[in-house]
Amino acid sequence: MKKYYITTPIYYPSANFHIGHCYTTIIADAIARYKRMTGYDVFFQTGTDEHGEKIEKKAKEQNVTPKEYVDKIIADAKDLWASLNISYDYFIRTTDENHEKAVQKIFKKLYDKGDIYKGEYKGLYCIPCESFWTESQAIDGKCPDCGRELKEVSEEAYFFRLSKYQDKLIQFYDEHPDFILPLSRKNEMLNNFIKPGLEDLCVSRTSFKWGIPVDFDPNHVVYVWVDALSNYITSLGYPDENSELFKKYWPADLHLVGKEIVRFHTIIWPCMLMALDLPLPKQVFGHGWLKIDGGKISKSLGNYKDPREYIKDYGVDAVRYYALREVPFGNDGNFSEEALISRTNSDLANTLGNLVNRTISMSHKYFKGLTSNPKLNEEIDNKLIESVLALKDIVETKMNELKVNEALDEIMEVLRSCNKYIDETTPWTLAKDEAKKDRLATILYNLLESIRHCAILLSPFIPTTSKSILDELNTKKTSYASISNFGELEENLTLNEPKILFNRIENK
Repeated sequence: MKKYYITTPIYYPSANFHIGHCYTTIIADAIARYKRMTGYDVFFQTGTDEHGEKIEKKAKEQNVTPKEYVDKIIADAKDLWASLNISYDYFIRTTDENHEKAVQKIFKKLYDKGDIYKGEYKGLYCIPCESFWTESQAIDGKCPDCGRELKEVSEEAYFFRLSKYQDKLIQFYDEHPDFILPLSRKNEMLNNFIKPGLEDLCVSRTSFKWGIPVDFDPNHVVYVWVDALSNYITSLGYPDENSELFKKYWPADLHLVGKEIVRFHTIIWPCMLMALDLPLPKQVFGHGWLKIDGGKISKSLGNYKDPREYIKDYGVDAVRYYALREVPFGNDGNFSEEALISRTNSDLANTLGNLVNRTISMSHKYFKGLTSNPKLNEEIDNKLIESVLALKDIVETKMNELKVNEALDEIMEVLRSCNKYIDETTPWTLAKDEAKKDRLATILYNLLESIRHCAILLSPFIPTTSKSILDELNTKKTSYASISNFGELEENLTLNEPKILFNRIENK
């Protein structure tokens, strides 16, 4: 069985998670579920990056230890992931004992090799971003990432020889053109960061204590890059390269990250791996931001609700569907409650829910819920069947290109065709003529079989709804393999009574 290792970034738990964190995790979950469905042995990892000065300060303000501070937020995050039906295989915390010990060994290994050395750091530092900047990188003395004030710092530090790997990194980019997606992000990395010249990277701090101690120099704690980025291998048992998980799953197939941290995952992380003589990840995808009503989601602005409020009001699959459907490949998308309601009503209540309800209702009304397929097909039926049979490969292509929103739209397009097919074949008219009973049975069978195909393909995206539809069909043919052909839905099957999948939502 082929393996597939997918990761989200490890999130910084300075406050409870918002819909932006959910967006990345829902996408990763949909990809992981899709790969599992299509026969891959999947390892899907998420987690939290818990060290650093910002957390130390927040904990002090609340008169608790940093660990107590993050424990509460992580319990909330795990509850949120459960609410969103996130099927992760491993949740890593950088405060896990095995991770901390592994990071110390990695740091020492790089030090012994000469790729980490001691020096003095002087420069500008952004506390919220935990990023160092040169004078030339700062914009009017402010952080180029978040726009906040930078402070001048000077302290003894260890540095990683990032500059040593510049040429090797450019060569890797040339040899692996799909390493960074979308391609616009690759051009940004090359032109803005690599070609102007990589500077060695500060990888330890002495000005705060909330971090993993450098075991051979305990005045220093390991700074974020070696600590956080290493999570993708420490979770697999590295630095034990004979660990079963490490041998099985590394290198990662996909690091899914927000566009603001592409730089760390496509410059610092590959150079660290080169220094450790390890294979590099196959792909890093830097997705756009999910914005709130056109503006960036901001903890400080507080311009968002707890995502569980949306789940409570509209249902988990409506939230999942909207997040997956609304953001175009690699670009920014907009989250607004009005758009969530509109998308739920048009796609989920009207197109999908209405189709399932009316088809199963007609089957009960005209055939007491029993399926049969006399195969009295006409040109209109053949056209529908062709579109349904083509859908599996179209979705596979879109998912392999990480065009998740387009994959969903292709499924919705087939469902729209099914609704049109009902309007054009008018089953209610055929039901009035006994001589046309076999034709009516054929039409309803074609609809039920089309719904079965679409329900299976929807299972990675809206798993609860997919299961509800397949339960209504009362079919045992629920595997991915069963949609290679049209006509697998069993005959003489008694359909269950239809239920309303999505109620239409009135605008608040």
